[in-house]
Amino acid sequence: MTTIAQRALGKTGAHVSALGMGGHHLGGAKDYEEAEKMVHDALDAGITFFDNCWEYHNGKSEVWLGRALDSGARRQKAFVMTKVCTHGRDGTLALKMLDESLRRLRTDYLDLWQVHGVTFDNDPELAFRKGGVIEALDSAKRAGKVRLVGFTGHKDPRIHLKMLSYKYRFDSVQMPLNCFDASFRSFEQLVLPELQRQGISALGMKPMGGRADGIKKGVVSAEEMLRYAMSLPVATTISGMESPDVLRKNIALAQAFKPMTAAEMGVVRDKCREAAGDGRFELYKTSLKFDNPHARLTHDFPVDPKQKEVEEEQEQVMGSPPP
Repeated sequence: MTTIAQRALGKTGAHVSALGMGGHHLGGAKDYEEAEKMVHDALDAGITFFDNCWEYHNGKSEVWLGRALDSGARRQKAFVMTKVCTHGRDGTLALKMLDESLRRLRTDYLDLWQVHGVTFDNDPELAFRKGGVIEALDSAKRAGKVRLVGFTGHKDPRIHLKMLSYKYRFDSVQMPLNCFDASFRSFEQLVLPELQRQGISALGMKPMGGRADGIKKGVVSAEEMLRYAMSLPVATTISGMESPDVLRKNIALAQAFKPMTAAEMGVVRDKCREAAGDGRFELYKTSLKFDNPHARLTHDFPVDPKQKEVEEEQEQVMGSPPP
């Protein structure tokens, strides 16, 4: 049976599938039954890396993944990662969020716990301050509640470099990596080399640019985008798959994956270079559209009223049933 390749997660000793399942899109499935089937189909096809986050769909994504993995065999096959969303607040809150994530995910430990959305210029200082979230990472590891730790972000590679300048022993760093990123505020060009120097595992996300607009506009194909992202020196490429059809297509591409040559990658970069120049296909770098409202409110910044979590919270306030 054709399956998906497993790769080493840096120097941690862990191995994960070369294609990972995005947690936010899982919470966007039409109902729990569809989400459950997608998780089971993903595991059966060889996907072992499952992304998630404390605040995705106001907790629904964690709840659905936890229910879908709620058996000893499935949980043991899965590498479960979720993210903590203090956004500069203290480590005590981080540990409370961790306990809530564990309850939602129906597990007593996480394979990987990451600081979510390091986005604003002062986020690194807030993370590393006394009593901050980095201390919570250490505490959670000592308690055996998490195996590995890291951080994520999609706004600006310079902020990732500032986090890395503290020389903390992160196990992983997650960032957008795709053929548009290569030419615009590039995580590939700036952050990947630093991770390799420090021996930290890279996790790629947004291989299709977040909303696949570059594909929809005919600039590049889905196969080119996913192959390009998976050909980079990453442990896994995390892709949002909100429907069984998208899951099937991504699984087929991942099972047939053959790394691009350097020349092939250059051709794809050149094809995307002009369109990449103003960030139109990477709105998570240039707009509010991918900013979680909790992160913005914590920094006293306005939110996007059309952002999914804002709309879902408003529905709950107005008396709609919770997810």
